[in-house]
Amino acid sequence: MSQNEPKSNSENEPITQPLLSGEEEEETAYDASEKVHVIGISENDEALGDSRTPPFSWKKLWLFTGPGFLMSIAFLDPGNLEGDLQAGAIAGYSLLWVLMWATAMGLLIQLLSARLGVATGRHLAELCREEYPTWARLLLWIMAELALIGADIQEVIGSAIAIKILSNGVLPLWSGVLITALDCFLFLFLENYGVRKLEAFFAVLIALMALAFAWMFGETKPDGVELLLGILIPKLSSKTIQQAVGVVGCIIMPHNVFLHSALVQSRDVDHRKRGRVQEALNYYSVESTAALVVSFIINLFVTTVFAKSFYGTPEAESIGLVNAGYYLQKKYGVPILYIWAIGLLAAGQSSTITGTYAGQFIMGGFLICD
Repeated sequence: MSQNEPKSNSENEPITQPLLSGEEEEETAYDASEKVHVIGISENDEALGDSRTPPFSWKKLWLFTGPGFLMSIAFLDPGNLEGDLQAGAIAGYSLLWVLMWATAMGLLIQLLSARLGVATGRHLAELCREEYPTWARLLLWIMAELALIGADIQEVIGSAIAIKILSNGVLPLWSGVLITALDCFLFLFLENYGVRKLEAFFAVLIALMALAFAWMFGETKPDGVELLLGILIPKLSSKTIQQAVGVVGCIIMPHNVFLHSALVQSRDVDHRKRGRVQEALNYYSVESTAALVVSFIINLFVTTVFAKSFYGTPEAESIGLVNAGYYLQKKYGVPILYIWAIGLLAAGQSSTITGTYAGQFIMGGFLICD
């Protein structure tokens, strides 16, 4: 028997290891003490053996809930909001089908990312480091970092715009950038009190976004029939193709693939038991799907609000994050300006934090060798 071949226990049952792991299992993304314990929640779990998947449990689903919602933040960052509002203002309701199918594509990619993390016990950046030669590893790292920097720029600027609106212009954009950078690291310290605390904080931010944009949806009253037709009937013209490409580009975020493959390791899954791995995959699939349904609804709110308000108007050609709130204020009054700013601030803060989080895993995975 070779050194790397799995040994057998006294009952001649093989002790399986995470995929691609030829050495001793290492905890890289999270220490064992940081993980959420989900094994043994059900009294009958131990009687199922190693290969059988435990039955569905709402309590376990709750314990697995978290990584998918952190991942979904990338679908709700200020860049997405700008893509949504421009798609709505320029194309009306006609690109809602693109938003829906782009989200579905994003879900497929994120499910594959989660499966990779759970099955191997390592995240994507670590596997790239191990499987590729040095030149390819460094090239992939540079590309991932550049993509992350591009995402971070619009996230920080979005937060700064929101801070400027909420302070009535007292705080200029540069000070909003500094505040966002500072509180990003402060909020990440929440992880020192447990990963569930950090996940709860993100849940509050997502709920804040949902409430803010739902209020705007109710205030502007978009056309329900046009909304359904936009989702169900594909339409695309030479005038709207740029916005369609923008919607897809905003949804598919490269750094999010690295992030999700690491986040799923925050749960204590026994990789030696096939049933436990399959159980984790099942719960993560349900949780990720629910999270992206929520993100789709929020993006839908933003797109339809601006489709109702500015489609076919002169403002549609010049609208963006910088002036969107003021255009809304002219049309609907002062309250909607601040509601928009609150939603934008929640989107910017949450996405900046997850971007920083992703950067930790990307740099550590690609560059730190054991």
